Parts: sequence; structure tokens; C-alpha cells
Amino acid sequence: QVQLLETGGGLMQTGGSLRLSCAASGLRFVNYAMAWFRQAPGKEREFVGNINYSGTTPFYTDSVKGRFTVSRDNARNTFDLQMTNLKPDDTAVYYCAARSGAPKIDPQEYLLWGQGTQVTVSS
Repeated sequence: QVQLLETGGGLMQTGGSLRLSCAASGLRFVNYAMAWFRQAPGKEREFVGNINYSGTTPFYTDSVKGRFTVSRDNARNTFDLQMTNLKPDDTAVYYCAARSGAPKIDPQEYLLWGQGTQVTVSS
């Protein structure tokens, strides 16, 4: 069974750091581009960052550039999001997603999703 499982969410103060991890199973991980999305109540799902098959071309939305880092470990089938200098606007449910092709920023392009993990940043 194909599964993506996010861990690492929680409560953090403004300026703090959190590391999210996505564990993939039931798929040939190296064939998939991976992405992180987030969704706050009443808002549409927002692209955060993605990475290609080999981990050589990470890409980020402007609001997190310089603060967030995506990485993957194909030996462990994991995909991480390191978040630093957190802001209240980062508060959302964070989702891991996978697609068997090139990295994209449109959530409709991703067919495989985790259940999400809550990140709350207090002011």
C-alpha cells in the first residue's frame, strides 16, 4: 500500500525552528518528485517547496526562501522540510505529496498525499 506519513509538527514561537519529515512506503521512491504544501483554515492549499528525483534542484515559494529547506534521502525513503525563523503566517497543516514526473507547484498535479501535520507559530 502506498503511504506518505508526515511527522514533526507542533507549536513554536516566532523565530523558532521545526523539522518535518515525510516517510514514503509502497513506491519506488527515486522515481518520484516530492513536494511540501500547506493549508490554513479558509485558504487554498499553497505550494511551499519541492525537489526532483535526485535532490539536486530544490525550489521554493518566495515567502519561505532563505528560511525553509527541502531535502530527500533516497536510501531512507524520506523527504524533509527544515523550517527556520518561523512566522505566524507559517501556521498551517503541512502536507507531503509525490508525483511520478517532474516537480510541479500545482497541488492538482500530485496524486499521492500524506494526512498532514499541524504547525502552529505563536506571536
